[in-house]
Amino acid sequence: MANPPFNQKEWAGAGVAGQASNRSENLKGGVFMVAAMAAFSIEDVFVKALSQTMPVSQILIIFGLGGAVAFLVSAGVRGERLFSADAVSRPMLIRVGFEITGRLFYVLAIALTPLSSATVILQATPVVVVAGASLVFSERVGWRRWSGIVIGLLGVLIIVRPGSESFSLLSILAVLGMLGFAGRDLASRAAPASISTSLLGFYGFLSIVVSGALFSVWEGLSFVWPDLRSTLYLTGAVIAGVAAYAWLMRAMRTGEVSAVTPFRYTRLLFGIAFGVLLFGEQIELPMVLGCGLILFSGYVILARDPKR
Repeated sequence: MANPPFNQKEWAGAGVAGQASNRSENLKGGVFMVAAMAAFSIEDVFVKALSQTMPVSQILIIFGLGGAVAFLVSAGVRGERLFSADAVSRPMLIRVGFEITGRLFYVLAIALTPLSSATVILQATPVVVVAGASLVFSERVGWRRWSGIVIGLLGVLIIVRPGSESFSLLSILAVLGMLGFAGRDLASRAAPASISTSLLGFYGFLSIVVSGALFSVWEGLSFVWPDLRSTLYLTGAVIAGVAAYAWLMRAMRTGEVSAVTPFRYTRLLFGIAFGVLLFGEQIELPMVLGCGLILFSGYVILARDPKR
């Protein structure tokens, strides 16, 4: 009698191995995402401190140049070509547009609103990214994930409290920045495989320079010569920003977007902690309740499938 086309035990074993591999990749992507969120929060602290003595456009230009040089060196060490046909592909051009939007408006939000408030609004990014992954990449997003998304969005609304006296129209800046970052992350997923993390970082930080140059026309302020403290802050922002950017790109290219993205919520904890400890910002009961819902929503999204 001829052997069957496959061994059922081997087939089942392959399925289990595949699930374990997915779980491992999702966990690895989550670790990169948490590290990126911590580094981004440190970058935010330096940028907010700089905005008190330096024009926002100047911060963006210097910060962007510093990050671009860092990734340029990294690409050079690896012998990677800076310019190719893939660099001007449609996903990359879309990514640049979203990068300019996200960076410009979020830095303005950091400069003009409390750090904790801007960080909280940014937590809507996973909602947009997970929904976008379902629409753009056809990733399966079941009712459990959608329930988690709704819970997280409700938490953000409780914290922001639109329509109340505490709500500021300047919060729209953070919303625009959030939409820009969500679009950038989705476009990074669609970027050609030939574009490495170093090249993504190089083009991304060049986009920051462009956003600063464009805003300088609108801002109309003269640049100031940075003193020693400002120089140290700029250096710290560049180091934290380069590390955060590299880890974020690794996270978005590891595992499933809808499984890795919820780890973005950890930035909420870092941002609020820095806002309270370093800038004397106050935490109110609605913020505590909203944070609890956001964290719970992350758990709901991650625990969507008992088999995993």
